[in-house]
Amino acid sequence: MAGTSERKRAFGGPALPAIIAVCGAGQCDAKTAALAEAVGREIGRRGLMLACGGLGGVMEASARGAKQAGGMTLGILPGASKLEANPWIDVPVVTGLAEGRNLILVRTADAVIALAGEYGTLSEIALALKIGKPVIGLQTWEVAPDVIPAQDAVEAVDKAVAACGSRRRLLR
Repeated sequence: MAGTSERKRAFGGPALPAIIAVCGAGQCDAKTAALAEAVGREIGRRGLMLACGGLGGVMEASARGAKQAGGMTLGILPGASKLEANPWIDVPVVTGLAEGRNLILVRTADAVIALAGEYGTLSEIALALKIGKPVIGLQTWEVAPDVIPAQDAVEAVDKAVAACGSRRRLLR
C-alpha cells in the first residue's frame, strides 16, 4: 500500500498507514476550506491516514476530502463526547483535555501539515517542532525556519511524505 509505514501491528499483522495530521482553525472561510479539502483528498488518495482535531473548519474540510477519496480519518477530540466529532471522522478519540489534545495529535502523527490557523495551530506547530516531527506550512504562521513551506495541497502532501521518508517512516 502506498504510504505504508514500517511500523507493524502486534503479532506480525499488516503495516499501518502513515498518519498525517492536518492542523487549522475550527472556523474558516470558503477559500481555506477548499484548500483543506484538497489536502485531505490528497492524503486519502495516497492511502495515508488523516488525523485532526475532529471539529469544524479546517479539521472538517480536510476530513471530508480524505473520506471523499476513500481515506481513513482520526479525530483527537477536546471534549468528553464522541458526538462532538464532525461527520467525516471514522475514529473519534475522546480526550477531555481541551487544547491539551494538541500534544496527542502531533505525537500521533508522522508529519504535520499546518494550514492557516490561529493560536491553537501555532501551539501544534511549536509542539511538533519541539518533539522533532516534520511540519509543513501551507498559508500559516511563519515562525521558525524548520517549518517547510508549501504552496498548494499536492506540494504539502508531497513534502509531508518526503519528510516521513527521510525519517525512515515509510516503505517507499
